[in-house]
Amino acid sequence: MPTYAYRCRECTGTFELNRPMSESSAPASCPDGHVDTVKLLTTVALTGAASGSTAPAPAAGGGCCGGGCCG
Repeated sequence: MPTYAYRCRECTGTFELNRPMSESSAPASCPDGHVDTVKLLTTVALTGAASGSTAPAPAAGGGCCGGGCCG
């Protein structure tokens, strides 16, 4: 279940809620009971493959079109 971050406009505190994606836009009350909250935009950090990975090497070629027409 995804975690969504919120900020309370009344007490300026931040908090997180685990809720289904179908409820991602539903209003959320802060832990102190305030209802004037806003959902925060969060990011996900992606990292490279673990050491010893057997992932295939990227294909040779280039750019947006695979090197065939980008002169």
